[in-house]
Amino acid sequence: MTQNGTKIANLNVATSEKRMNKQTGQREETTEWHRLVVIGSLADVVEKYMRKGSKAYFEGRLQTRKWEKDGQERYTTEILVDNLTMLDGKPESDGRQQGSASARTEAPFNDDIPF
Repeated sequence: MTQNGTKIANLNVATSEKRMNKQTGQREETTEWHRLVVIGSLADVVEKYMRKGSKAYFEGRLQTRKWEKDGQERYTTEILVDNLTMLDGKPESDGRQQGSASARTEAPFNDDIPF
């Protein structure tokens, strides 16, 4: 919480990309980790309904913060979330998600695109 009582949720979210390695013919997966900051009423939604492994769509803006530790400047880039869509479906009474409300499907990756 902030000093004025506003709730903050910090999340680490993984995004993965699957593609075919043209040289080896093997499918490869790369994973990137992102730090998300959710403030206010959206933080309440995160706290109440999201669990590890929950599927969600986030939108926001990037923010880079700088601080000093042990005499060295350090930086972190975060996504300040301003839009959140739960993709796992309606929560059950115990807070877990049931079913899938997502109309989105994973788009096939076209390896023939030259860029």
